[in-house]
Amino acid sequence: MKCTRIDLDSWDRGKLFQFYINNMRIVMSLTVEISVTPLDAYIKDHHLKFYPSMLWVVSRVINAHDEFKYSWDEEGHLIKWDSVSPSYAGFHQEDQNFTKLVTLVTEYSDDLFEFHARFLADRERYKNARAVMERQPPNFFDASCLPWVRYQHFDVHVFDEGKFLAPVVTWGKYEREHGELMMPLTMNIHHAVADGFHLSRFFNEVQEVINSLS
Repeated sequence: MKCTRIDLDSWDRGKLFQFYINNMRIVMSLTVEISVTPLDAYIKDHHLKFYPSMLWVVSRVINAHDEFKYSWDEEGHLIKWDSVSPSYAGFHQEDQNFTKLVTLVTEYSDDLFEFHARFLADRERYKNARAVMERQPPNFFDASCLPWVRYQHFDVHVFDEGKFLAPVVTWGKYEREHGELMMPLTMNIHHAVADGFHLSRFFNEVQEVINSLS
């Protein structure tokens, strides 16, 4: 995993970043309904599963933009990862418990089929594990799913020092409406690294990636 240390004095967002980190630690949260109709058709045609395919879609958009790849190194310096991968939870229907799969955060790949295969291998490896797995790789973002409800808004509060910079992405149940499969998608992101423009672009590009599947 490679990263670049950020020089706040020369970074074009440096002063704004320092203002939000030092004076006003804000996390923005936005939920947008997207159409997953093309994704549903694509995965059925190619015998893929929805959850890892959707993980790949959001990972692709997140990795396309710097604002979603910032973090801190062990010495407290701001860094930007070359790539980030999703950290997610596996739900066990038989006992209604979760496994937080953070030991081997499924490594992102630009190729959907490669990522899908990695996800299935990771899930099989930890199918009998429960609770939180340790030794989380540092270049991650959080992803979760609430497949039981089509919500209108969802918010996650990270109770640290207010310096958690990675995106937190969540989606809910998709349902048919006017011929389209509509699904709520949420992102939480620190205002120090992103503005409303960047947040809005994420949803627009997620829809573009889904629409491009054929």
